[in-house]
Amino acid sequence: SRISVVHCFYFRGGAELLFDGVKKHQVTLPCQPEPWDIRNLLKWIKQNLLKEHPELFMQGESVRPGILVLVNDADWELMGELDYKLQDQDNVLFISTLHGG
Repeated sequence: SRISVVHCFYFRGGAELLFDGVKKHQVTLPCQPEPWDIRNLLKWIKQNLLKEHPELFMQGESVRPGILVLVNDADWELMGELDYKLQDQDNVLFISTLHGG
């Protein structure tokens, strides 16, 4: 059985407003037979962390356009995006680049 691992998720640029204003979440993901990838992680965040307006964070099974995702300070586009398998102690940063007026 796989050990559940602790990850830090950071929300910035207004994205934290969807998470009760909390910018840093330290999360222990439940054990599952397959390694966690970002696709499953986003589903989990939507069900467990998102407080309101999930449509402002998610679009389909991915983040909506205008939200940058960095894994350990690297753009997730370089890491395989939704298919990236989370490693123990990964830091995942979500930055909203959308600024309402």
